[in-house]
Amino acid sequence: MQTMSSRRRWVVTAGVMTGMLLAALEATIVGTAMPTIVAALGGLAHYSWVFSAYLLTSTVTVPVWGKLSDLFGRRRLFQIGVFVFLLGSALCGFSGSMTELVIWRAVQGLGAGALVPLAMTIIGDIFTLEERGKMQGLFSGVWGVSSVFGPLVGGFITDQLSWRWVFWINLPVGIAAAALIGFALIEPKRESRPSIDYAGAAILTVAMTLLLLVLGEGSDPRLLLQPRNLGLMAAVVVLMIVFVRVENRAKDPVVPFALFRNRVVSVAIVVGFLAGIAMFAAITFVPLLAQGVLGASATEAGTFLTPLMLSWVVSSIVGGRLLTRLGSRTLVLVGLVLMVGGFAALATFTRDTPRLLMIGELILIGAGLGLTMLTLLIASQHAVPREQLGITTSLNQFSRSMGGALGVAILGALLAAGLAAYSQDPNALVDTKARAQISPAELRALQGALERTLRTIFWSSTAVAALALGAALTLPKGKVGESAGHEDSGEFMVMAEMTNIDPAHEPEG
Repeated sequence: MQTMSSRRRWVVTAGVMTGMLLAALEATIVGTAMPTIVAALGGLAHYSWVFSAYLLTSTVTVPVWGKLSDLFGRRRLFQIGVFVFLLGSALCGFSGSMTELVIWRAVQGLGAGALVPLAMTIIGDIFTLEERGKMQGLFSGVWGVSSVFGPLVGGFITDQLSWRWVFWINLPVGIAAAALIGFALIEPKRESRPSIDYAGAAILTVAMTLLLLVLGEGSDPRLLLQPRNLGLMAAVVVLMIVFVRVENRAKDPVVPFALFRNRVVSVAIVVGFLAGIAMFAAITFVPLLAQGVLGASATEAGTFLTPLMLSWVVSSIVGGRLLTRLGSRTLVLVGLVLMVGGFAALATFTRDTPRLLMIGELILIGAGLGLTMLTLLIASQHAVPREQLGITTSLNQFSRSMGGALGVAILGALLAAGLAAYSQDPNALVDTKARAQISPAELRALQGALERTLRTIFWSSTAVAALALGAALTLPKGKVGESAGHEDSGEFMVMAEMTNIDPAHEPEG
């Protein structure tokens, strides 16, 4: 752990929380303003790309930001990430067309790829294990609060000012975050000149970009079999083979494969990937269940996720405080059992299911996600030396995001297949104008098809959560702890009984 005064640590904490607030609000505030943006700029065909461009660049750059922070320090890279994010935000506000907006959203996403993983990494640098659990729970609260108030803030700014201020409001917040980090975060001086794996970073970024582009077609299974997408998938396979060879020869690879020999890290990545599939299934399809099957309005459908998000926040805080007492394995297993139970119960819904019962099921899922995600992050941070803290934290988030992208593609294909047999426009399930144009009997048939398909999706999510539970059983037993001899040197490790490694042979941090 880095040594600094308590006051300085809290200033750094305020800086990283402000930076995370940028990313958290961006996930909700822009969606609220999008109908107004489309009305002003036109270009409805580019609607989804406003979100996809941001998601694409913010996802594929996460491992690169994490590795660069290990090489050059967190402060410099965090400030660069904030600057790129703010540059994209300013240009988004000046957009004169949807095409321009998509381009600048991609720039914004490039910076966003640094905000969350580097914030979590900085916390891992400056706090002890027990303190880290409490702080990470606090950061989960930032996301929970943003999920509730983000849409309200977006609507207020759009109605009272202009949709352009949805982006420009980021500027003072981002400047404050960068200034606080620049003022308070002190890092050890780096004497050696780092070796940068340019080839590995470029190949990984291109391969993941192509993969996400293909997965973006997942809502229509027929598109995945088009020559263009088959060619892109072949290119991804070739690039990943080349990437492995390049990384094995690199002096300091962007993704050190030796890291995966650490059982805590490798299991955390696998479980995080699978849990990411289930997480995005809930976030994506629960609002569709509310609006398409239960007949809720768009606003009511959005509030269905509030119990899940709030439960996630509370369980993250509780889990962070229990981590040193119960150990990471116990908390992860409890979290995944809650997820399996929550998804299994959700998969039995009908149009007559009491809403209160459904809220309880979503609370179970949220509690499971909160315990699982936070614990995996802290456990993997604690299992590696400080010089690998950035890439380890980034790989945790990256695996979750890639799991979500793959899950949405596969489950979206299931949704499309389940509704393909009906000639009626599926938009009638969520569009009041389209719904008025079909008969009540046709609407009931379409709702029945959606109901059966969503049950299949939630049962599939249950199976994925069960796979994650099986993988988590291989986590080492024992409690996470720190030895006093390593805390001052900045090295993070799991106790010897967890790894079966002699502490004397641990790498120096």
